Amino acid sequence: MKVKIKWIEDVTFMGESETGHAVIMDGAPENGGRNIGMRPMEMLLIGMGGCTSFDVMTILKKSRQAVVDCVADITAERSDEIPKVFTKIHVHFVITGNDMNEKQVARAVELSAEKYCSASIMLSKSVEITHGFEIKAVGTQS
Repeated sequence: MKVKIKWIEDVTFMGESETGHAVIMDGAPENGGRNIGMRPMEMLLIGMGGCTSFDVMTILKKSRQAVVDCVADITAERSDEIPKVFTKIHVHFVITGNDMNEKQVARAVELSAEKYCSASIMLSKSVEITHGFEIKAVGTQS
């Protein structure tokens, strides 16, 4: 896998993947940014969230669960000192579907966390990562 990061100006960069996709990253205004793109650490969390969501949905589909929505709400804490690394990350899945099997959902979240999600497994070597989930029936309000 290869990516390229190109400096645009000040603390604004464009990240390009080898598959031809691009994203703008920018710093906070207090660091010279213009707030025109995500922060790199936000992208790291989004990448981890996408990776684990991919796994959970794949596992649930293979177990024939009638999922109609999957949202991973991720909260993270960072160190106050430089480097401002993540110290804690919590992933909370909200799975909506018909007649969802709670054991199957728990298994999907566990398998992603412990076996399949490369990003969260890699980050867990230095960050405390926890997972949780809730199941909502179709038509249930948030």
